Amino acid sequence: MEQTDSLTVLCKRIMAILGRAGWRVVGFWRPLGAVCRTSPRCYSVPSEHTTEKSVPYTKTLKQDDGLRGPTKALPSSADVVVIGGGSLGCQTLYHLCKMGLTNVVLLERDRLTAGTTWHTAGLLWQLRPSDTEVELLAHTRHVVSSELQAETGLDTGWIQNGGLFIASNKQRLDEYKRLMSLGKVYGIESYVLSPAETKELYPLMNVRDLYGTLYVPKDGTMDPAGTCATLSRAATARGATVVENCPVTGIQVNPDHMGVRRVRAVETAFGTIQTPCVVNCAGVWATKLGELAGVNVPLVAMHHAYVVTERIEGIQNMPNVRDHDASVYLRLQGDALSVGGYEQNPIFWDVVSDKFAFSLFDLDWNIFMQHIDGAINRVPALEKTGIKSTVCGPESFTADHKPLLGEAPEVRGFYLGCGFNSAGCGKELAHWIIHGRPEKDMYGYDIRRFHHSITNNSRWLRERSHESYAKNYSVVFPFDEPLAGRNMRKDPLYQVLQEQGCVFQERHGWERPGWFNTDTSAPILDYDYYGAYEITKNKDYKYNELLGKEYTFDFPPHHGTIRDECLACRCSVAVFNMSYFGKFYLMGPDAKKAADWLFTADINKAPGSTVYSCMLNRRGGTESDLTVSRLQAGPTHLPLTPEWDTYYLAVGGAVAQHNWSHIQTVLQDQGFDCTMADHSEDMGMISIQGPRSRELLQEIVDADLSNEAFPFSTHKIITAAGHKVRAMRLSFVGELGWELHIPKESCVPVYQAVMSAGAKYGVRNAGYRAIDSLSIEKGYRHWHADLRPDDTPLEAGLAFTCKMKTSIPFLGREALESQKATGLHRRIVCFTIDERVPMFGLEAIYCNGVPVGHLRRAEFGYAIDKTIGYGYIRKPDGGVVTPEYIRSGEFSLERMGVVYKARAHLKSPFDPDNKRVKGIYSTE
Repeated sequence: MEQTDSLTVLCKRIMAILGRAGWRVVGFWRPLGAVCRTSPRCYSVPSEHTTEKSVPYTKTLKQDDGLRGPTKALPSSADVVVIGGGSLGCQTLYHLCKMGLTNVVLLERDRLTAGTTWHTAGLLWQLRPSDTEVELLAHTRHVVSSELQAETGLDTGWIQNGGLFIASNKQRLDEYKRLMSLGKVYGIESYVLSPAETKELYPLMNVRDLYGTLYVPKDGTMDPAGTCATLSRAATARGATVVENCPVTGIQVNPDHMGVRRVRAVETAFGTIQTPCVVNCAGVWATKLGELAGVNVPLVAMHHAYVVTERIEGIQNMPNVRDHDASVYLRLQGDALSVGGYEQNPIFWDVVSDKFAFSLFDLDWNIFMQHIDGAINRVPALEKTGIKSTVCGPESFTADHKPLLGEAPEVRGFYLGCGFNSAGCGKELAHWIIHGRPEKDMYGYDIRRFHHSITNNSRWLRERSHESYAKNYSVVFPFDEPLAGRNMRKDPLYQVLQEQGCVFQERHGWERPGWFNTDTSAPILDYDYYGAYEITKNKDYKYNELLGKEYTFDFPPHHGTIRDECLACRCSVAVFNMSYFGKFYLMGPDAKKAADWLFTADINKAPGSTVYSCMLNRRGGTESDLTVSRLQAGPTHLPLTPEWDTYYLAVGGAVAQHNWSHIQTVLQDQGFDCTMADHSEDMGMISIQGPRSRELLQEIVDADLSNEAFPFSTHKIITAAGHKVRAMRLSFVGELGWELHIPKESCVPVYQAVMSAGAKYGVRNAGYRAIDSLSIEKGYRHWHADLRPDDTPLEAGLAFTCKMKTSIPFLGREALESQKATGLHRRIVCFTIDERVPMFGLEAIYCNGVPVGHLRRAEFGYAIDKTIGYGYIRKPDGGVVTPEYIRSGEFSLERMGVVYKARAHLKSPFDPDNKRVKGIYSTE
């Protein structure tokens, strides 16, 4: 024992004296256990842990009072039970109470913050490549910096020392300039600094290898433990009950009279609480808690570490630093720094211990040393600075590094609030619980962004979570695709298209065509974990090579290839494989009643009709856009025709789970006697679009495709190349065309017949990159880009989809009527610029020199030969946005700090009279 203590003291002295060399010496000092490992590490470990380490906060909520039972008596019932006393659990509790719901209980298995919150870094960076995240972070900052202190008189520990983003190359600085432009819309002060200006701001920094930096003066640091203490006190003052030392042992779930599984109660060793609503804020333990209710919670636990240095002369009052290219952050801690980062070989915590509380792992220096190297390069003074403490604790990570929120698809009343590694969303989650939907667009966090078929797939979850962790500090490029978790869902045309050079995108587990490489095929290989864990890295990986060429904020090298796909569609004919679409059937005695309530469009049409419609929430926000086809009962059974009157719904494949869950929730809440059937896997879909599409198809089908016999927005069962298909005359690209909905066994022969017949017309395969361009050029919306749950159809220019002239009630109608009466205070506008520069969304919109919004979506329009974008604008005075205001304003767009004069359009600049979808090309 004496020898071990002596070695420890000696090692600390070496670290303090020799700095960087001392840190390396630790790696070879074998008696120091885990710190001294030099053998290669596997990528997972059992649950051994230590219990005593230092963290860089003056206070935690740990109390060694010897209590083993609950700190309060459990109530017999509650409106909501929040499980987990970490950051989001306390936030959610506070906001539930603030919104008036006071019969709420928080259960914590140990003490508040005992899991992971007590040791988290607490950094708050205001600028992110997402408008929703910027708004959430602004709210979080307001709560911790002023609101809580004003309400309670307690200090939350907020420190506003600023944030500094380091750019070592042009692409990184371009990314920061994009953030700066978006920040101007939200009034977030930020500055791009030269290396010399950076040195003046941060004298201890090495700037020799810098391209520039982004400085955000009002960024800062939270004290997670102090914030949780203040939140819980504020909540209990409003009537909430916080019970510590009370592990949950079960969740009672029972079917209601319609067979819908609902939460009924929460069980503990000390009693049962009857409740209709449970909120899973259990952090790395959330998966286990979900299992108690039969809910999949797709997250994994990993080790995440930082070290706290000894005192550094001159570091006081310096901003926090994020050096993304070195994958390291430097957090100011008084007169010292906390140093951490994200590595490509994190350690998975596979066996999550229920006894882990206020505990940490031993730090693996073989893994962590890469962050030390990056930190010393950025702040050379660290080379002669010792380490005061190490912090290596568990954190939860998800497949896209974003949290899991919302009501679980499997059980009504079971809400998720987990997977967090940054500022929380307690207000939005509380609003979700009370009102059924959050106020903001939270789809990027909604559990329903993942298809149910992959949320319990361990390979997909592990691979994607690893990649999201390893790439957390990578530049966020517009067209990046994951390498992990691929080939989970493949449609019948996958192999045929791959052989023709298809470069696939991943959406909802599906492989869908992105664009077609004319040189060679680019198959997607098994995930190689970027060479970590002694896994052999993929070599000569064509798909990864093509992705790498996408890593630019300029036009990519294959810009011309996508142009050719688009112009083939505009000038002749193109074929799009859209098989990944969701294909649902709504049927039953109340199917018509349900369709009237669900869909904004009037679906009271004759069988054979198809309508484009939206689905709304109670606030009038758009939960979906889709096509609804009324079917007639026939002798052929599903998937082509039903045995009774039915509605066939075709929805974007990337949001199929969201659509399915939304419809099911509405059916359950309204008590409609009808059912849904999902035939997405049973059918493929190809779309043949362009001026020559009718001529091509007429050669392989047995039906008359003339305007008179087959008008736009109709459908019928026909025979194509000897196979029964449902043909729909629709277009998502603004051309004459048809969709063929095909049983999966017939997809390949029908596709081959189309391509063979189309050879003389110059038919071309085209992917979703072309669809993105063609659709924005025509002014068609993409859900969750320029159409989201916080946008109404009136604001989005989709009033024509709403049956406002009828007396038929529908979900969200009252909100639309109110908005129509008061006028639109926000409206979508189309913009074009003359300069040949790419835009991708998030660019600031100015009217008469004042920021009024930002682009939601932007592409290059090849037919009009211009960059085109759509964004929602507001008047600076908050007034009604009228067409006259748009016509009379002088608009400009800011891209990466450069302002371009823009032209505003009230109608699509391409085919504004909508002639082409009707087959009218004669005037051109």
